[in-house]
Amino acid sequence: SFFNWDLDKFIYFGGYPGPVSFANEKNISRWLNYINDSLIETTISRDILLMSQVNKPILLRRLFQLGCTYSGQILSYQKMLGQLQDAGNTTTLAHYLELLNGAGILTGLNKYANHKVRSRSSSPKFQVYNTALMSALSSKTFTQAKKDKEFWGRLVESAIGAYLINEIRGTGIELYYWREQNMEVDFVLKKGDFLTAIEVKSSLKKERLSGLEVFGKAFKPNRFYFGATQPKL
Repeated sequence: SFFNWDLDKFIYFGGYPGPVSFANEKNISRWLNYINDSLIETTISRDILLMSQVNKPILLRRLFQLGCTYSGQILSYQKMLGQLQDAGNTTTLAHYLELLNGAGILTGLNKYANHKVRSRSSSPKFQVYNTALMSALSSKTFTQAKKDKEFWGRLVESAIGAYLINEIRGTGIELYYWREQNMEVDFVLKKGDFLTAIEVKSSLKKERLSGLEVFGKAFKPNRFYFGATQPKL
């Protein structure tokens, strides 16, 4: 196992090697300080603000915080404008999300569609590159996170998404989500004409399974995967 951790601990603490020695509830303040100062602030300041022209650095930081809070959820740019002060326009937000993606900390997955234009105009689904970022900004301890079923479900989904988004870099594989009304598929992997649909939830829900069925009928993916897990309380 990774760092001799069980799966739940890896899902919450994310596996950054730097703070691994104090990735526990006893030293949670040290772990939080490391994630916030040594990782988040350093990445934003050095890898984004020093390398790119950012007219609204406070907005970029707020967008990052919002994306971590909503990781695993779809949020339209219009809703982002409503939650972020001095956000300007959707073009600015989309550009800042691209910068965060380039820095390897947060991305917005596009909705899978047969046409690229429709996919790019979709509402993004936030996805952190490491669940430590989501946990650190949640204000929930490891124990509290496991007891919060809704949050833990999104953390599990984000852990799978983080693995996928890191593994496909440089491979030519594209990662999407899919949703129509209340039907959803968490992840869709595409390379050429080869499609893989993945659904990962912390509890089995019939409507989520039917999302795979609807997607399957519409797009005929080559592979399906469904996984479910519950934390050890």
